[in-house]
Amino acid sequence: MKKFGVLVVDDSSFMRRCVSKLIEKDCQFFILGIARNGADAIEKVQRLKPDLVTMDIEMPEMDGLAALEIIMKNYPVPVVMISKHTDKETESTIKALELGAADFFLKEDLIGEDITNEIEKDFLYRIRTIAEKKSNIAKESIGKKVEEENRTTKSLPMHKVDLVAIGCSTGGPSALQAILPRFPKDFNVPIIVMQHMPPGFTKSLAERFNTLCNLNVKEIEDGEIIEAGNIYIAPSGFQTTINRRQDGTAIFNVSDKLVKDILYKPSINVTLKSLAPIYKDKLLSVILTGMGNDGLEGCKLVKHYEGHVIAEAEESCVVYGMPKVVFEGGYADTQVPLSYIYEQIMIHI
Repeated sequence: MKKFGVLVVDDSSFMRRCVSKLIEKDCQFFILGIARNGADAIEKVQRLKPDLVTMDIEMPEMDGLAALEIIMKNYPVPVVMISKHTDKETESTIKALELGAADFFLKEDLIGEDITNEIEKDFLYRIRTIAEKKSNIAKESIGKKVEEENRTTKSLPMHKVDLVAIGCSTGGPSALQAILPRFPKDFNVPIIVMQHMPPGFTKSLAERFNTLCNLNVKEIEDGEIIEAGNIYIAPSGFQTTINRRQDGTAIFNVSDKLVKDILYKPSINVTLKSLAPIYKDKLLSVILTGMGNDGLEGCKLVKHYEGHVIAEAEESCVVYGMPKVVFEGGYADTQVPLSYIYEQIMIHI
């Protein structure tokens, strides 16, 4: 069994102990070292060569964002951010994901006596999966020849689509950054994004992408009409479905009362299942990097209504979970690395 060495970075000795104690509950991990600020972290990443780093955001001397940028540029290693649920740190967390952080967790979920077995298992499973996939941190260095050899495509569509739905989880914000800013101002098909995130983070995600994209990017509001020229981010903590009025307009329904037993909010399955009967063969579903199997049942229904599905290939995924189950289920028309996703979307437009 492979062992993974972890560097724990936090200016609080209490948080370092909490995170270290939690990590060591998994026998595949051992604490390789600790660091008290960003500068200390950079030196220890270079010297100790950890398999995984947990990084606090707010620290003295050098904060986590500054350290992360240097580490990803010079000593690429999977970095998981440990964030507080505040407006400032929410924005910083989104920036960290842009810079290449593999995932993030809320401090309040990881400390104290109230932490549940489910939270512990989820945390350990996610960081173990990320550590096992560390070779993919340098995913954009994959040669074009390798990408060509790994492209899997069925037949190209015979007609155009009216809506693009993108689902993603772990590694999603970074993957979205490689796709969404490329759409031109005159792109005439609405885009809906379902990104797994804790409540409160998708608003900052939408605001950040609105500064990067040619199209208008916004968090979905209940009762809002779907219009071309917009990229819509499904709000975390809620389920987003779509209804079509008698006049043909499609509107969003955002609720926390729908399908309460569903783990993910937003759920890709829930949204796709509402889209598929409405858009039928005019729907394009894109499943990007992420853990678990959310999107599988949704893509099954998309194909039932003769819609189209693109899945991200394993070599560019931070976590090859959601695209894998869709591809292995036989529901993907195309499976390509991240750098080809935009190209494949535009074939359908």
